[in-house]
Amino acid sequence: MAMTVKQMIEAANAAIPRITPQQAREMIAGGALVVDVRDAPEVEKSGKVQGAIHVSRGMLEFRADPESPYHDKTFDRTRPVIVYCASGGRSALSGKTLKEFGYDRVFNLGAFKDWVDAGGEIDKPIEPGM
Repeated sequence: MAMTVKQMIEAANAAIPRITPQQAREMIAGGALVVDVRDAPEVEKSGKVQGAIHVSRGMLEFRADPESPYHDKTFDRTRPVIVYCASGGRSALSGKTLKEFGYDRVFNLGAFKDWVDAGGEIDKPIEPGM
């Protein structure tokens, strides 16, 4: 039977714990990797969680897999990973993918807006033309 996106996100949410901005701050202070999985125009418009790396959802598997020629060495299976996006759906799916890749400690921060509304520090977007 074919799955729907809604079912995929529900399964991902069941597998990946959702955390609050405060929990994320504590984990970041302890060395967690923060990954923004939104598309580049979204990040350019709003900025990102301070210190986060940007890996669009479509490139996540390639950056996270040590066997990939596109592997980003920032990804380390021994390090906790926090993922987020615009609303929490892409980050849930991303978290589940990371779990399948052997990342044991993966957490979903959910929406970037929630981080901002909670007073989370951000790296501001670069002004056009700079």
